Amino acid sequence: VFNILLFNLMFLVFIVEMLNSAIEALVDRVSLEQHELSGFAKDVASAAVLLSLVIFLFVWAIILL
Repeated sequence: VFNILLFNLMFLVFIVEMLNSAIEALVDRVSLEQHELSGFAKDVASAAVLLSLVIFLFVWAIILL
């Protein structure tokens, strides 16, 4: 059961990272000039990756303890 949970969480991190890369590529494709909303979109996508990693590490810590 724990293996399935960790496996799914690992894939969650990969999926969120791919979505982050897609958002960054799309923002860069639309315009290369600096814009406040473009930076915000990239920051939020990066924060989503960070949160998925925190969840992954939190579950790992709970299972190991």
